[in-house]
Amino acid sequence: MSDEFRELFERHVGYVVAGDIKAALADMVPERIPAVFEGVTVPGGEVTDARIVDVRRDGETWIGEAVYETPNGPVGLRSIWILHEGAWKANALENFS
Repeated sequence: MSDEFRELFERHVGYVVAGDIKAALADMVPERIPAVFEGVTVPGGEVTDARIVDVRRDGETWIGEAVYETPNGPVGLRSIWILHEGAWKANALENFS
């Protein structure tokens, strides 16, 4: 499963870098939008690059961490994923440095 989740997370990070917000939002639990973004800095606008820092399982969840490079500096973003209606979806976001 770890390889499958890593592929999913890599695809999600790619959506963010490409500016495909619709696809990135489709990877999130619909009921958690827009609350999932409250108090979190996300890469807005242009993202020049991204680096996946960590992908790990934590109990019943998966955690993906990526650093997005933006014109305003790097944004470290951790996403916590749950199994939602048979698919892995991001349920929470938090920043890290």
